Amino acid sequence: MAEAAGDAFAPRLLAWFDRHGRHDLPWQHPRTPYRVWLSEIMLQQTQVTTATPYFLRFVERFPTLPDLAVATTDHVMAHWAGLGYYARARNLHAAAKACVADHGGELPRDFDALHALPGIGRSTAGAILSQAWNDRFPILDGNVKRVLARFHGIAGWPGLPAVEKQLWALAEQHLRDVPDGRLADYTQAQMDFGATLCTRAKPACVVCPVQEDCVARRDGLTAALPTSKPSKVLPEREAVALWLENVDGEILLQRRPETGIWASLWTLPQADTDAGMRDWFTREMKGRYDNAEELPVVVHTFSHYRLHLQPLRLRKVALRDVVRDNDDLRWVARGDLATLGLPAPIRKLLGN
Repeated sequence: MAEAAGDAFAPRLLAWFDRHGRHDLPWQHPRTPYRVWLSEIMLQQTQVTTATPYFLRFVERFPTLPDLAVATTDHVMAHWAGLGYYARARNLHAAAKACVADHGGELPRDFDALHALPGIGRSTAGAILSQAWNDRFPILDGNVKRVLARFHGIAGWPGLPAVEKQLWALAEQHLRDVPDGRLADYTQAQMDFGATLCTRAKPACVVCPVQEDCVARRDGLTAALPTSKPSKVLPEREAVALWLENVDGEILLQRRPETGIWASLWTLPQADTDAGMRDWFTREMKGRYDNAEELPVVVHTFSHYRLHLQPLRLRKVALRDVVRDNDDLRWVARGDLATLGLPAPIRKLLGN
C-alpha cells in the first residue's frame, strides 16, 4: 500500500470546510440528535438536493422522535414515498419506537446502543455521535471510502471486507488529528469534500486541499480508484398490475407485505403472470377481466432487477362479498391518494 502523509489530511480538510463547506443545511439549524439521525438515514443512497424537501416535510409532520414513534405506518410511508429504499423508513419508525420504549424517547448517546437500533450501521452511528454531540467517532460512507481510497492509493473494491477494514483503520487514524469540539465539522467536511470536489467522475483535483499528498493524483490513478464493483447484468422481470375503479371512481389499493419490494406501501393489486392476476380477480372481484384496458408498460429499476409492469385498467367493478380478516384491500378516493405511501412509479401512473 502506498503511503500518504497522515497529518496532512484532517487539518487541511477542516480549513477547506471553513471556507467552502455546507454550513446552512436544514438539519444543522437546529442541530439536534433527532434531526441529525433523520438526515443521515435520508442521505443513505440519496443526494442532499433530493433529500432536503423530504426532510423539511418530514420534520414538519413529525417534529420530535416521540411524534414519529406514535405515528401510523401509513403516515410515515406517505411522507417517505418517492425517496425510495423504503426499508429505511420502516427501520426509522421501528427505531423511534425502540427509543421510546428503551431510552426515554431520546436517541442514546452510546455507540453500542445506537448501533443496535434498526437501520443504524457503524458509519451512521458514528455520524450521529460526532454531529449531534461532537463525540470522536469515524465515518465511512461511500464518499469517504472514495476519498480515502484515492488519498492513500488503496486498490480493491471498497465493499470487500479486507479493503473496508483498511479504510476503517485509516478513518480512525485521521480522526486523531481533529481538534476537540470540531468532530461535527470534520464529519460534515468529509461528506462535503466527497460530494463536491473528490467526486466519482471528474474530481476537481486542481483545487483539492490535500492534492499534494494524494497517492492517486501522484500516480495517475484518480480515474481507477476506488476500484469499481464487479459488474453484473440486471435480471429482467415481468408483472401485471390491476388499476380497478368502482362506480364512484375510487381506486382499489392493496397493501404490500411487510417484507420484500415496496414493503408496507399501498399499491395496485399485482401478480407475476397474467394467469395469476386473472385468478386473483376471479376470487376477489365482480366484473369481466377480459374487458380491461391495456396501458403502456411501466419500467422500474430496483437495485437487483428491472421490473416491466403491465398495468390493466378496469372501471365500475366491485369486491365480492367475502369475509375479510384484514384491511389490506381498500377503496381510496383519488383525492386521498396523497395520504398513503405509494411507490413512485404507481403514484406517477395514477397521475397523483
